[in-house]
Amino acid sequence: MRRYVRVALLCLGCGLCSLLYGSSQLALEQEPGGGKPQAPDPAAPVRRQRAGGGRAAAAAAGGSAGRGEPELPDRCKNLSISYWNSYWMLPSDVCGMNCFWEAAFRYDFMKTQPAEKMHLAVVACGERLEETVTMLKSAIIFSIQPLQFHIFAEGQLHNSFKGILNGLPYQGKFNYTVYPITFPTESAAEWKKLFKPCASQRLFLPLILKDVDSLLYVDTDILFLRPVDDIWSFLKKFNSTQIAAMAPEHEEPRIGWYNRFARHPYYGITGINSGVMLMNMTRIRRKYFKNDMTTARLQWGEILMPLLKKYKLNITWGDQDLLNIMFFHNPESLFVFPCQWNYRPDHCIYGSNCKEAEEKGIFILHGNRGVYHDDKQPTFRAIYEAIKKYSFGDDLVNFLLQPLELELQKTMHTYCGRIYKVFIKQLTKSIRDIYDRRSKGS
Repeated sequence: MRRYVRVALLCLGCGLCSLLYGSSQLALEQEPGGGKPQAPDPAAPVRRQRAGGGRAAAAAAGGSAGRGEPELPDRCKNLSISYWNSYWMLPSDVCGMNCFWEAAFRYDFMKTQPAEKMHLAVVACGERLEETVTMLKSAIIFSIQPLQFHIFAEGQLHNSFKGILNGLPYQGKFNYTVYPITFPTESAAEWKKLFKPCASQRLFLPLILKDVDSLLYVDTDILFLRPVDDIWSFLKKFNSTQIAAMAPEHEEPRIGWYNRFARHPYYGITGINSGVMLMNMTRIRRKYFKNDMTTARLQWGEILMPLLKKYKLNITWGDQDLLNIMFFHNPESLFVFPCQWNYRPDHCIYGSNCKEAEEKGIFILHGNRGVYHDDKQPTFRAIYEAIKKYSFGDDLVNFLLQPLELELQKTMHTYCGRIYKVFIKQLTKSIRDIYDRRSKGS
């Protein structure tokens, strides 16, 4: 008899759960729009970016109008936890409603979410128009998810950027906003002349792009040889204390600059290079940084000028040196990715010293020291010229990869040219992946 009672209780419990679920669905259908998310409200996007853990707006302040995100009904605007949390993990006070109702709504909302945008920023001054456009072109060619470009440029370059980018195909694959160069009024002249014109603009991106949760900053002399999606995915690998990601300045201490010449603190053994910098800007804006100027911790906007005043006579590489000082005092806040994500001439001109690139290829090429525009490192220049000359819509194998390989074979008299296959290993795979996706209709 006891066994039958247990079976009866089990059936009763299942029936009660089914009743609750049915009630939640009925309640949702009776809401305006039949339980579907409300119409987009461009003025109040509330999407949480998967990668950054903070809220992201559809477009940065001062930018062109973007597409609005689906807005949650009033009862669920307090998104204190992730969309994908199971209903039994929801605290009772999240929306003040039954958790089954919340779970059903969140599942419906996830199905209507648009593809996540990856935010990429660059700063261009002087004669950097062509170089910047070539970098953006490489990002468009290989990336999968939509891109949002944030282009900070001197006034005379704005119309040129708009004219070129408006003429590119694949308009659905990217959007862009062009901004003026902006520094704090009281110290603008000092920041602008630091290291290179406008280079220190990157330090102020978390303060300018207040509605952007996460951002990939790159120098103008960067070329993507695989999708931006892949470096963007590092955001998901950040632990709870990490706010940014960069690569080491050197792999081999014997030829390192910071460990031999720096007159200021720097991160790790050989310092970090800021030419490719991935940021969770929500965390950056919230963090209080340890420093050697005061016992009090300072926020990002408070620490920059005191750092410059203290170290301006001791720094050589401008804003990169300031970042090294900051992360020397806050090493737990940095995620370090391998050298193939920021591959520079130093990795091959004295012999190959980036083992990760030898094994898997170069993912992001960084042509610093002007190597795209002289004959000192023809391997780097050959890749830059190949991407610059490539026309959207042309076959990537016949009009990019094969001509490039022929040019690279001519550079084998140099140290970098001797390992030219390292330069096209990942590029070949990226092109093959593009055709695979096309064949599958994705």
